Formats: sequence, structure tokens, C-alpha cells
Amino acid sequence: LGTAAYMSPEQAKGQRVDRRADIWAFGCVLYEMLSGRKPFEGETISDVLAAVIMKDPDWAAKPEATPQAIKKLIYRCLQKDRRQRLQAIGEARITIEETISGVGEGSALPGVSPEQREPKGLPYRILPWALAAVGFLLAAVLVVAYLFKSPAAPVQSIQSLITAPEKVSFVSYGQPVLSPDGKRMVLRVVDAAGSVSLWVRPLDSLTAERLQGTGRGGFPFWAPDSRQLGFFQDGKLKKIDVTGGPPVLICDAPAGLGGAWSKSGVIIFAPQLGAAGLSSVPAAGGTASAIVGPKGPSSNRWPVFLPDGRHFLYSSGGLGAAGTSKLGIYVGELGSNEQKFLLQSDSQALYSPPGYLLFLRGDTLMAQRFDAGSLKLEGGAFPVAEHIPSTGLRLGLFSVSQTGLLVYATGGGESSGQLVWMDASGKEIAKVGPPEVSVPALSPDGKRLAYMAVNSGGNGTDIWLMDLARGVQTRFTFGPRYNAFPVWSPDGTRIAYSSYGANGVNILVKAASGAGNAETLFKADANAVPNDWSRDARYILFFMQNDRGDGDIWALPLFGERKPFPYLQTQFNEGDSFFSPDGHWVAYVSDESGSYEVYLSPFPPGGGKWQVSQGGGVQPQWRHDGSALYYLAPGGKLMEASVKEKGSVVEIGAPHELFQKPFSRLGLVRPSYVVTPEGKRFLVNVASEAASAPLTLVTNWPALLKKQ
Repeated sequence: LGTAAYMSPEQAKGQRVDRRADIWAFGCVLYEMLSGRKPFEGETISDVLAAVIMKDPDWAAKPEATPQAIKKLIYRCLQKDRRQRLQAIGEARITIEETISGVGEGSALPGVSPEQREPKGLPYRILPWALAAVGFLLAAVLVVAYLFKSPAAPVQSIQSLITAPEKVSFVSYGQPVLSPDGKRMVLRVVDAAGSVSLWVRPLDSLTAERLQGTGRGGFPFWAPDSRQLGFFQDGKLKKIDVTGGPPVLICDAPAGLGGAWSKSGVIIFAPQLGAAGLSSVPAAGGTASAIVGPKGPSSNRWPVFLPDGRHFLYSSGGLGAAGTSKLGIYVGELGSNEQKFLLQSDSQALYSPPGYLLFLRGDTLMAQRFDAGSLKLEGGAFPVAEHIPSTGLRLGLFSVSQTGLLVYATGGGESSGQLVWMDASGKEIAKVGPPEVSVPALSPDGKRLAYMAVNSGGNGTDIWLMDLARGVQTRFTFGPRYNAFPVWSPDGTRIAYSSYGANGVNILVKAASGAGNAETLFKADANAVPNDWSRDARYILFFMQNDRGDGDIWALPLFGERKPFPYLQTQFNEGDSFFSPDGHWVAYVSDESGSYEVYLSPFPPGGGKWQVSQGGGVQPQWRHDGSALYYLAPGGKLMEASVKEKGSVVEIGAPHELFQKPFSRLGLVRPSYVVTPEGKRFLVNVASEAASAPLTLVTNWPALLKKQ
């Protein structure tokens, strides 16, 4: 083919071509050299080709002094009918040479005197120089224009909002991840039935689509081609083509904490929390091999490849550190054991062209210049956006593409909201405490409330207590990082809770008065959350994450050697466990049926089980007298089902709806509501606006730095 402005009519029509197409192109160039414009122009390629086929050049555009022979030559070269076009380029050479030498129209034939052959006018004398000089002149004009042109208007940054797909919500603390080419975004979404899966939103579309087979999938990352996606599911590292097809197994990953996919087809990933380092595996699948050793508790995670496809960034350090004193960003290299410390941060670091690192300090998104070739930081860090949340594993909820797009979440996530008193019909009675709190726990006498709140600056969480009669709030725990999930003792004198510190995850207990130091009840190797304390004060039920990344239910005896034992440990995901008032039964949630349902089983374990919910259920709670169970059904419906104990079996009544509200969610660890001892009022953690807040999408994000 060729460039549209120089294509012959037969080329534009898709017909066969011969040397006469080149003669046409020569005529176009000669016309442009003399007139300073193309013979055929248009706003689009289609317009140009239409002009080539249908229109004639502006024959008057050439200088008046152009010799007639040259005008005729151009006319012959630009004949649309190739039969009428100049047939051989040698004829053009002869015409030009004759014009330069003066042999042409109006000149004497060979044999006359040299004086007679001398060109008569100025145009004939300057034409050789003109033809040679025009090309140089045009080049010089272009150079001067480039050097002295007026600066173009800077490309502005545009900010917009991305809402959750219809009838579903963004998962609390789920990171949105942009594809490298900036055309797609993967989201972690929960539907009305409580099922979590990965969805893909093309950015040129108003809708998102669920990726089939990704239920309970998490921590997704893109392949360089922006078509394939890696993610972690049920203790495995998998991949999926977002344009269609089922997930494909790559290798085992007990509880993956991020991955990165190189241009050479190598995936590096963090297989689990704690003692594991980073591993690598071919993207086609195989056996993973260790490449970076651990640097301490809750160590290496969130790897990201740099542009060369060999070096990569990753986070390393404990979760319990205050501020940025322990967590660091390092650079590693495939095939090398060398690691280089870059900076301290409160999240992962992402690389973004034209040469920046993005990371969190507190809840502020920062940007700092970074030379990916020399692996060196340049200058200081500048703020880009504020109030960006991060997970307990210090995964900041932001992402960048290689095309200048930035997306981030804001607010406290859907796990927090406003506590509201409601009656059994769902009528709101009064608000309780400050907004943006979670995990309410009512004391046995119903007079005090324990809850979890994010510390100022977004740096960790602590437990607070409230006297409900007076409305007085007091802080119960004081760092160093995350203290969460309070559970009252049956007599209301002590509170058990989870503490995420530099030494891992511990279940602690402390006097409810706040006096004295906390006592360690259990040191866990993985995430552990107390759920309930038996009424005889002998056992604590707790949720603990297993090597597959799912949850099991354990019991912690508070007598003898205090050695925990598994109450329910299967290939499924279990949690939300609560003792019946008499301690004979445990209500819990499991996904063994394919969706989350509420079940009953005896305690100690053994002797059968009974399904309570129908069509989905989570967050069970007992009525104070043990005659009924409450739970949340899909769509935020609070349900009630009667429970009658008959010896070693129970009789479950048909569940019925009490009311429907936008309950906040917190996975399978603790309910977002509590019931008063008399069973007439409910304290509900109503999801705040931040729970459904849209994501912020920014184009050309580096322009934000120029405003400062």
C-alpha cells in the first residue's frame, strides 16, 4: 500500500498496480515541493482517499514562474487514468534535464549557437536551485517550528467515580486492580447471597461481568497481556482468561498474599502469611520454588514487577509496627539472592510511568520519583490522595495502569457503620456512639458496649467501651497496631480480644475495668478471632484461618493446660460460631452446600447437625433463653427461627423475617448486630455511606502533582 496522500487512484480502489503508481507518487512529491502543499488532502484517511479518486489538484497553487514543461510533467504524472499517465519515469528525468539546460518549448533545436540555447528568463535560471533547495528549506522550517513552537496546553487530569455493579457491593477491603493497558479493572464483589467472586469491568463499558469459577477468589493480579488474570482460591494459585474460559490451576498456595506476572512468563507470589518468603513458578504451571527468604513475622508479600521484567518490588515486615517503623519496600531480582531496601511505607508500592512509586503513609497516597534503571529514588515524596484505606495485611486499596490511570477506594470500608437501636419490627429508636465503628459486643447485663474503631490517621484499630446509660466512651486498648473483636466474659468482668502485633496474632484477655495488663490466652500461627465465651466460663470459641486460607472453628479451654482443639475442621469454610445459652449447642456458618448457611451441632463435637437457614444465612445469634436463633439472610434480612431441644436432637422451626436493613459485613468472624437480654431490641451496625462509596478513577494522575 502506501501513505494515503501519495497513493494512486488504482491503489485507493484496491486494484492491481504497476510502475505507474510510483509515477503518480512522484508527481505528488514534485507538486508538494513546488506549491508547499499536498495535492490531495482531508481531515481523515477516508477523506484523503476520496480526494485522490474524485478530485483534481489545485493546478494554480504552483508559483507563476514554474516552467510550462514542469507544469505539464506534473499534469501527466497525476492523470487518474493510468493509460493517460506518464508511462516511464525516465521521461520525467529527461523533461527536467531539458528544462534546466534550456532545451524545451520555445528553445532552439540542437545545433544552434550556445547563446541561443541560454535560458531566456529568471525562472529557467533558478529552477535547478529551487528544486534542490525546497527540500532543505522545508526541513529547516520544521526544525525551527519545533524548537520555537508555542508550548502545547498541558494534558489535564480527569477524575470520575466507579460504582458497584447493580445488586452487588464491593467487598470490604477488596483492592480494585487496573490492567496494564488501562482498559479493564478487576473487582472483588459480594452479591446479595453473601457469595464473593471476581468481576471484570471494561472501562469503556457501564457494566461489569462476573468471572465464572472465581468464587471466594482473592488478591488478583494481571498478566502483561491484560487478558489473563492470576488469583488465589481455596489454597491454590490459579489463572483465568477474562475473555472466556474456566480457571486453570498453576500451583499450590496455602494463603496467597499477592502475585506478579512477568513478560517472560514467570509468576512470583507470596504463598502464605508468616514464615514463608516469596516463590516463583512458570505461568504455565508447575512446582513453585523459593526465591526470597522471610525477613520476620508476617513477612514478604505484594510483589510487583518493574518494567525490565527481572527486578521486582515487594513489601516486608511485621504487621504490628506503629507507623512506618517496621514495614519496608524492597527490590529483588530473578535469579539473584540480593535484595535492596528502598523505603518505609504503610502499604505495598506500585510502579507507574513515567517513573514514580506510589505507596501509603498512614492513609495518604504518596508519589516519589524512581529511576527503574538505576533502582534509585529521586527527591521527596508528594501526596496524591487522602483517606485511602488499607487491610490488616497492609494492602493499600489503590492501583495504577501503565497508561497513567489511577483508581482508589476511600473511607473505612463496608465493615464499619453507625450503631442504631431498633425494635423487633426494624423501627429505628436511637443512634449509639460515633459513626464508622464495627463489631459491637453487648455486656451480659446489657449496660455496656464494646466496639472496634479505626485510630486517627487510619493507623490500626483499638477497642472502646461505652456506658450506654450515660453515653460515656473510654478507650480500652492502646495499640501497638490492631486490637479487635471483643468478647465479654459471662460475668462481664473481662474482655477477650485479638491483638495483631509484631509477634503475630494473639488472643488476649483483660479486665473490663481497664486495670492491669492483658494476659495472653493463645498465640496463633495464623489469623485468629474470638467468637463467643461459654456461659459456664470454661471455653472460648474462635475462628482460625487454615493453610488453605479458609476458616476453621476451634475451642480454647480456660482450665487445665489451655490447649485448643478443633471443633469443626473440614475442607469447607466455617465461622460465626456461638454457644447456646445452656452450652449444649453451637450455631455456626459453613459453605459446604455451595453457599453460606447456618447450622447447629452439639458441644462437645459429635452427634449430628441441623440446618437452620434456607436460601443462605450468616451471623447467627441466640435469643437469651435459647428458644430461637437469629441470622442474616441475603438482602440484609434479619430472620428468626425457633429452636426446640428434645434430648440429643433439636427441632428447627420455619424461619421468618423480622426486618430488612443495610447491615455492614465482616466476613465469617463476628456479627454486625447484637440482641438485648430480653430480646426486644437489636443494636444494628448499619452500613455507612462509605460502605457503598464508589471508587475514584483518575486519568493522567501525574498531573495532580503539578498542581502542588
